[in-house]
Parts: sequence; C-alpha cells; structure tokens
Amino acid sequence: MMRLHLHLLSDSTGETLDAIAKAGIAQFDGVETIKHFWPMVRSEGHLTRVLSEIIQKPGLIIYTLVNSEVRRTLEARCRVAGIPHVAALDPVFEALERLLGQEQKARPGRQHMLDEAYFARVDAIQFTIAHDDGIAAEDWEEADIVLAGVSRSSKTPTSIYLANRGHKVANIPLVVESPPPPQLFELKRPLVVGLTTSPDRLIQIRRNRLLSLNQTAETPYVDQEAVARELAFARRIFADRGWPVIDVTRRSIEETAAAIINLLTTRAAENER
Repeated sequence: MMRLHLHLLSDSTGETLDAIAKAGIAQFDGVETIKHFWPMVRSEGHLTRVLSEIIQKPGLIIYTLVNSEVRRTLEARCRVAGIPHVAALDPVFEALERLLGQEQKARPGRQHMLDEAYFARVDAIQFTIAHDDGIAAEDWEEADIVLAGVSRSSKTPTSIYLANRGHKVANIPLVVESPPPPQLFELKRPLVVGLTTSPDRLIQIRRNRLLSLNQTAETPYVDQEAVARELAFARRIFADRGWPVIDVTRRSIEETAAAIINLLTTRAAENER
C-alpha cells in the first residue's frame, strides 16, 4: 500500500479540487490517500504559512489560484523544493478562452457567488426534504422529478443528490398492502421514474437496515417471496403507466442520478420540437 499526501490548495472553498481529487484517485489501486485542505489562500503571507506545513508532509499539490502573483510564488517555491504541483483547471480555462475569445475573470470563488442558480438549488433541497417518502401529495405536481419504488430502492439518497443539482424531487414508496395515492397517476409536469433492483440485493440492504436498528432479521420485509411480490407489484405499475425504469442494482447514486438527468434532458428536448 503506497501512501500519498495530497494537498488541495485553493483561493476558494476547495470543493472543486476535492471532486477532482476523488475522481483521479479512484483510478488507482493500492493507494492510501491523506488529504490536506488549504482553502481561501489569497495572499503570499498565507501561502508562506501553508507551504511551511506542506514541506513537512510532501506529496502532490493540486491547486486553483487566480491571483497571478500568489500563483507564481507557489510555483517557484514548489520547483525549488522539488514538490510536484498541478493547476487543476488550466486546461479548461485555456480551452474556454480560445473558444470564447476572451480572458477568464480573475475572481476567486466566482463559481460560488450567490446567484439565481444558488437560490434555486436551496429551494430544490428544501422541497425535496419536505416531500420525502410520500409526504405532501398535494404538492407533487410542482416537482421536476418524482421517484417511485419499493422500500430501500435508493429513492431518498437519489432524491437528495438530484436536489443538490437543482432539481425539485418527490419520492413515493410503493407498498403492496397500501396502494399509492391517486395523485401519483394524475401527474402532468414532473418526470416520473421507477426505481427497481434485484431481489437478492434488496434483501441484503434490508437485512443490514434491520441489524442497524437491532431488529429481528426474520420478517416478511426480507422474505424472498414477499420481496419478489413487491418488486413485481412495482414493475406492473411502471409498465401500466409507461414510466421509464432504472435498475439500481449495480449503479451508484451518482450513476442513477445521471441517468435520470439524461431522461429529463431528453424529455425537455422532445417537448421543444
């Protein structure tokens, strides 16, 4: 197991660098990554203090600095100390400058400005939390996306992920003994998506849930035949309504959300024709 100190140095919050670092490290096996976050570095004095810490635990520096003087100082000192360093967004900025015919705005944290999109995302998160697990059916028509599926089919985490992308989401559990309210079948505006999974995977997730709650693992909730009936019940509803269905068995939350966003984009394009 190789150990790597990864220093994420930014003149903003560092969220972008964290996402880039996660994506990069995921492509390598046998690496123990120790992340060090250095946000809001906007002066040479602050940079000097940070570098004194980095030198004690050398590794790779991934940085985003729009202040040219602070950036030149970092690069010069890294070369002297022999510390590898990468400007994470340079290729993106350079390509955009060429295509758009203008220089980038040298404003730290510009992507985090409280613009209209920010407030829309906050609104989406509030809506999604308030409409989790079948709550407030009278508001479902206001949603962008409605997720339906049996218990433990990743409805809630997928909803929250989509909300963080700015989409208002409601999610509805499908229970054999308790049919969903009629509002679900009358929706016009939202994209309704069915989530399904394999019986074995669902039982495994449910067993783990019961164990975490210190409850018995021998209930109809995890019975093979009962689970199969639940999934068949949900699939019949999806088929009868012609809703798109996503099998989450081998998908991460991010992959499921990406597939849903693609469906939403396709529908919007079709509506514009």
